Amino acid sequence: MNDEEIAGVTELARAAALADGHAPLGEHKWLDLVQGGRAGFAGFLAREADNDQILGYAQLLKGPSSWAVEYVVRPERRGEDDLIGQSLLAAALAEVARQGGGHVHLWVPKPTAAHERIAAALGLRRGRELLQLRRRLPLEDALLAKAEADVRTFRVGTDEAAWVELNAKAFAGHPEQGGWELETLLDREAQPWFDPQGFLLRTHEGALDAFCWTKVHEEERLGEIYVIGVDPGRQGLGLGASMLAAGLAYLGGRGLPTAMLYVDADNAAANRLYESFGFTVDHHDRAYVIDVAGEAGEANVVGEQ
Repeated sequence: MNDEEIAGVTELARAAALADGHAPLGEHKWLDLVQGGRAGFAGFLAREADNDQILGYAQLLKGPSSWAVEYVVRPERRGEDDLIGQSLLAAALAEVARQGGGHVHLWVPKPTAAHERIAAALGLRRGRELLQLRRRLPLEDALLAKAEADVRTFRVGTDEAAWVELNAKAFAGHPEQGGWELETLLDREAQPWFDPQGFLLRTHEGALDAFCWTKVHEEERLGEIYVIGVDPGRQGLGLGASMLAAGLAYLGGRGLPTAMLYVDADNAAANRLYESFGFTVDHHDRAYVIDVAGEAGEANVVGEQ
C-alpha cells in the first residue's frame, strides 16, 4: 500500500474509533500497516466507485500456525446489506486459499448482529471469547501488600533476549502472544507509549521468572496490564498476584483512575486472580474461525489449531 492509501486507512480507523469507542485494528496489525507490512501481510481496500473514497479495509496476517484477519467499515456506510464487510472478508479468505489454505480467525471487538450475519454468510463459526476487564485505581492497601518488593524495571538494550525467551515459555501455544520475536519487542520499544519504567521484571537466581508490562493510554486516562507472565516452572508461588499488584501500584502511582486488561473467557485460573483483585467485565471481543481449503494444486502450508 502506498502512503496515500495508508493515510486514507488511518483516517478511516480514526473515524471508526470515534464512532465505536475502541480501535478497529489490533496493535500488531496496525503496526504492520503503518510500517509497511512484513512477510505474510496483505491489505484489502473497498473504495467508492465515483470518488475513490476508502469505505473499508481488511488486513490479513499469516502466523506460524494460522491466519488472522480484521476489518473495518466506514461508520456511515454500515448496514448496506453488510456488503462492504462481507466483500472484504471474502477477498481475504480467497487469498488464504490461493496461498494454500489453513485455519483462519477473525477478531471482532464488541461483536454486533451485523458481525454475526457476515460471519454466517461466509461460513465462519464462533471461536475464542476475549474479555476486557476493568477496575478503579488506586489499589486498596490489602492488595497493595501483595506487590512484589524485589522487582526492577526493564533495561532497554540489555533485557530483550531474556524477556523474549521467558515470554515464549510463559505463552507457549498461545496463538498471538506466544509468537513474539525480538523484532516484535523492538517494534513496541519504538512506539511513543513505551516506557521501561512501567515494564516490571522479577528475577530468581539470576534469571527472569516473572514480569508485568503496563501501558498507559493517555487520551483515555486508562492504565493497561499489557502483558503479564510467569515462568511455568515457577507457577504456584503467588508470583502472578504479586506482579499484578506491582503493575497496578505503578499505574495508580501515575494518577490514572482506571485499570484494564484482556483475558480469555475460558482461562479460569486467570479470571479467578483478576476477580480477586476487583476486576469486572467491561465488554467482550470474539474470534470467528474457519478452515479454508487451498486451491487445487496448492499445498496446505498452515496447520489447524
